[in-house]
Amino acid sequence: MTFVLRSLDPDSNASAVDHDENQAKGRGAKMLDSMEDVDVDKWEAAAAAAGTRRTNKHVEFDAQDEVEDDEGAEAADNETLLKRNKPRPSRLSLPSRPGVRRSTSNNSDHEEPKPKPPPKKAAIVSWRDLPHKRQLLILTLARLSEPLTQTSLQAYMYYQLESFDPSLPPSAISAQAGLLQGCFTGAQFLTAMLWGRAADADWGGRKRVMMVGLFGTCLSVLGFGFSRSFLQAAMFRFAGGILNGNVGVIRTMVSEIIKEKKYQSRAFLLLPMCFNIGVIVGPILGGLLADPVGNYPSLFGGNSFFGGKDGVWWMKHWPYALPNLVSAIFLFLSAGAVFFGLKETLESIRDRPDIGLRIAHSISSFFSHLFHRRNPQYAAVGTSDLNDPICTPGVESYDLESRTPTTPLTPATPLAPFKPRKTRHKLPFRRIFTRNVLFMLLAHFLLAFHIGTFNNLWFIFLSTPRFDPAHPSPPSHTQQSLPFSFTGGLGMPPRSVGFAMAVLGAIGITLQLAVYPHVNALLGTLRSYRISLCLFPLTYFLAPYLAIVPSSTTPPAQASGFFVWVALGGVLFIQVLGRTFALPANTILVNNCSPHPSVLGTIHGIAQSVSSASRTVGPVLGGWLYGVGLQKGVVGGVWWGLAVMAGVGWVASGWVFEGDGHEIYLEGEKEEGDEGEGVRA
Repeated sequence: MTFVLRSLDPDSNASAVDHDENQAKGRGAKMLDSMEDVDVDKWEAAAAAAGTRRTNKHVEFDAQDEVEDDEGAEAADNETLLKRNKPRPSRLSLPSRPGVRRSTSNNSDHEEPKPKPPPKKAAIVSWRDLPHKRQLLILTLARLSEPLTQTSLQAYMYYQLESFDPSLPPSAISAQAGLLQGCFTGAQFLTAMLWGRAADADWGGRKRVMMVGLFGTCLSVLGFGFSRSFLQAAMFRFAGGILNGNVGVIRTMVSEIIKEKKYQSRAFLLLPMCFNIGVIVGPILGGLLADPVGNYPSLFGGNSFFGGKDGVWWMKHWPYALPNLVSAIFLFLSAGAVFFGLKETLESIRDRPDIGLRIAHSISSFFSHLFHRRNPQYAAVGTSDLNDPICTPGVESYDLESRTPTTPLTPATPLAPFKPRKTRHKLPFRRIFTRNVLFMLLAHFLLAFHIGTFNNLWFIFLSTPRFDPAHPSPPSHTQQSLPFSFTGGLGMPPRSVGFAMAVLGAIGITLQLAVYPHVNALLGTLRSYRISLCLFPLTYFLAPYLAIVPSSTTPPAQASGFFVWVALGGVLFIQVLGRTFALPANTILVNNCSPHPSVLGTIHGIAQSVSSASRTVGPVLGGWLYGVGLQKGVVGGVWWGLAVMAGVGWVASGWVFEGDGHEIYLEGEKEEGDEGEGVRA
């Protein structure tokens, strides 16, 4: 590099700089005056070359600064360099003058932008990709408890109500079944939002609310199984609904554990899968265990293996208690799994010591030391675990001992910077009900209304005696007349009812595992939700015609044969296909419509209250209308009304859009978000 020696006199340096600038201005003015038909691009290229020479000259001055020690000369040089290093435009801007033409030739300054590559297709997330599988498993067991107990009693509810008063006609029993279902959901409607608020509060939390719900349902199931009258059964069902707000809490916890949207379709699919598993296991369990003395006299009746001379007394006195005892055991085990294994997800109390987790850790450590005294092993804790909000040491520091490492911690691996706890902002309750929340709750109400009504009517319809021309009911209805004037059900006993409802769950599980992930990845959540709603009106229109499908048996025997089961399976396939896509999408949309993360539990509590209200009104109204239809000889009337309601729900889905769970930002939140982005970067 060439070093240029300059005078140490600041004045002389400044005058030299001014002289150079005046010479450059003079040369530029002469060139402008001589331009009449000049190619501007050539002029600009020459100007760029001149700028390069001036830049090299700056470098010479910069190098000289390193060897000068005089403070006065150094200050003058800095002032000179500031003048020369002012930002200059990359192209010379010339005033428009007559006779000057601009070249249209292409150059490097005007390169056409390269086309953007097509967006990559989102990969389908597999079940193995889901994070926090152990926590999701516990939530799945807790969620499974409700559909298991509900569908178990539906297999024999008609016959249990008949045992309370054998003189009641089928129309009265149908109305009682609707009221019994409405007692549970009506109580949930009154308390679900309160449980949601308790789950959002520091004095409550998600885990405590779930424990209350599981133990409360366990006690109500036991009371229902040992009831001897309709009033007693209704009271215990109402108590179970009062104490159970778990559906909304479980959905909230899933959304807090699985925060990335690419995993949500799989994670929220677990909840309707639990319903279908319950629909498979529950009815079979209820149908096989109901009235054991009557169904298995050689085992539990008089002079039997277990019954002795007079049979098992309590089974004869409470013939429908055994399936409820089994359901209560499952609920108790689920509550134990929650107590010993589930971690709190509410951010404000996540660091609070948990006695259940401590007891579980003590038991695990005892057996670990008992069987591995001679070979102690230690595992390194990965940096990703240290930053995980669900698995942080602050939750339970002793969890680090058994944590499987994901990123080895070496001296060259720096720990992530410490993130201070953010201030927890709370959205006021009056600001929860945004436009999208209201429309989503309306669509949620309509969907829960017709699905809940269908589930209640379905087992009643399967249990209703078939139309018998020799003994018509009502007496005035002596023959079936298509397309609308016909009555009767399928006359199935509890075992067949349980099997028919298990078919419902088996179809649902198959579709959810094989079809839903691919179609949802192709269509997206909102579009698959709207398309699936179109299937429900068709299902409800066709359902009552099962009563007139040709059967291999004659009334009053149960309907059976190839055509009956094919038709029944076809109707169920359409209904379950719609439900497979509608229920997970509905849960995701409810979760994402929350206007602020601080009210997520409240939103799910409100949604559960809305769902409970619809599942209260729907079954009660549907059961009453079904009984009226049996009396009038038009059993399909309630089904066709349900088809109209499902059509209205499809229309309402057009007003819903998919949110991001944070529609409203409170004061100071955006600044904290920007700081968080800076830390992550």
